Amino acid sequence: MCCTFGVLESPAFRPRPSRRPLPRRYSLSQLSHIRAGAVTTAVTAVLLTTALSACSSEAPAAQDAKGGGRRSGGAATITVTPHGTRAKAGEPIEITAHDGTLSSVTVTDTHGDRLAGRLAGDGRTWTSDRNTRPGTAYRVSAATRTADGTKGEARTSFTTRAAALVNKVDWRPGSGTTVGVAQPISLVFDRPVRNKTAVEKQLKVTTSNGTEGSWGWLKDWSGKDRVDWRPKEYWQPGTEVTLNAGLNGTDSGPRGGWFVRDYQVRFTIGARQVVKVDLDRDRLTLQRGGRTVRTFPVSGGTPGPETGSWRGTEVVMAKEGTIRMNSETVGLGKAYNSMVDYAIRLTWSGTYAHAAPWNAAYFGRANKSHGCIGMSEADAKWLYAHVRVGDPFEVEGAQTKGRVALNNGLGDWNAGWEQWRRLSALG
Repeated sequence: MCCTFGVLESPAFRPRPSRRPLPRRYSLSQLSHIRAGAVTTAVTAVLLTTALSACSSEAPAAQDAKGGGRRSGGAATITVTPHGTRAKAGEPIEITAHDGTLSSVTVTDTHGDRLAGRLAGDGRTWTSDRNTRPGTAYRVSAATRTADGTKGEARTSFTTRAAALVNKVDWRPGSGTTVGVAQPISLVFDRPVRNKTAVEKQLKVTTSNGTEGSWGWLKDWSGKDRVDWRPKEYWQPGTEVTLNAGLNGTDSGPRGGWFVRDYQVRFTIGARQVVKVDLDRDRLTLQRGGRTVRTFPVSGGTPGPETGSWRGTEVVMAKEGTIRMNSETVGLGKAYNSMVDYAIRLTWSGTYAHAAPWNAAYFGRANKSHGCIGMSEADAKWLYAHVRVGDPFEVEGAQTKGRVALNNGLGDWNAGWEQWRRLSALG
C-alpha cells in the first residue's frame, strides 16, 4: 500500500502548466470547475499523508508501566503481578497482555539472573516457573504485538518486601561425598516449618537410576523440624543422587520465616556394606556385596531400660575418632568419664561402636556395657577403617531395650515403607 501511493510522486503524474493565459473574468461555471479541482487536490494530499503514517506504525512503541503498560502509539499494554516497591514475595510473576499478545518476556532479578517462565497457548499471559524472593528487585521487559501487526515494548520493575524472619537449613550428607547404602537425605530447619506442603514441593530428588523414595517429616532429636528422604530399599551401589532445594521465596509459616537461598547437594552411593550385630551371640559381622568379610566378638549393653542396647537399623552418622565419653551427658550419673578410641557414632542418644579394652573379658560372652557396642582395640581399628558414613548396623537380640526411634540418629529404616510414606506432607 505504501509503495502504491509512493508512485504519485513520479514526474509522469505532475500537472503540466497550461499554455493558455487565464481570462481576466471567470464565469460561474468556470469558478465552480476551479474550486472542485482545488478540493480534489487537497483530498489527494490527505490520503497520501495518511498512507505514509500507516507505514511508519511498524516501528516499536516503547511503554513505561507501573504494574502495567501505558498505551503508546496504539501498541498493546501489559499488567504485571506483583507490582510496587513493597510487593509480597512468595508468588509467581504473571504478565498479561491487553489488546494484543506477548512476543517475548524477559525478567531479571537483583543479581542479573534471568527467571524462566512459560507463555500460555493464546500468547496473552506469561508466568514465572518459581516464586518471587523476599527483598529482591525485578525488571520486566515484554515485547508485544497487536492483531493488526503493531509492535510495542513495555518495561517495568518492582521490589519485594524483605523478610522479617529467615529460616535456614542444615543437611546430611555433605555434597560431593560417597556414602553407604542406608544414608538418607536429612534436612533440619533452624526455625519451625508450618507450611510443610509448600516446603516439600520445592525439594526435588533425582537419581541416576530412577530410585523410588519418599520424604518423611520428623521432629529431630534436637526438637527442630526435620524432613528426610529415603529409598524404598537400600540404595543400589553407584547411584548418583542430586537434591535441588529451590526454597528461596518459600514461606515456612508463622514463627518460621522465609527461606532466602536455594540449596543443592550431590553425592554418590558406595559399595553395599551391612554390619550385622547379634547381641544374643555377641558377634559382629561385616558383609560387603552380600558376602561375609569378617566376624569378631563384641559386647553390647547390659540388659535393662537404661543400659541396654537399642535394636533395629542404626546408620553410621559419623566417624569421630578418639572422644571423651561422659555418662552424665546421657543421664547415667557418674558411671563413666573416659577417652575411647575408634568411635563410630550410631545414634544421637549416645550409642557408638568403639574400642573397649576394659571389657575384654566379656567379648563374645556377655553384654556388659552401658549401651554401646564394644570390641577389642584391634577389631575396632579394623572396623573403623572399613565402614563409611551411611553404612547400616542391623542390631538384633532378645536382651535389647527396644527399637531405636526414627529421629534418634538416622533411624528412618525402622519404619516400614507404607508407614514411612504416610509421613510425607504430600500424601
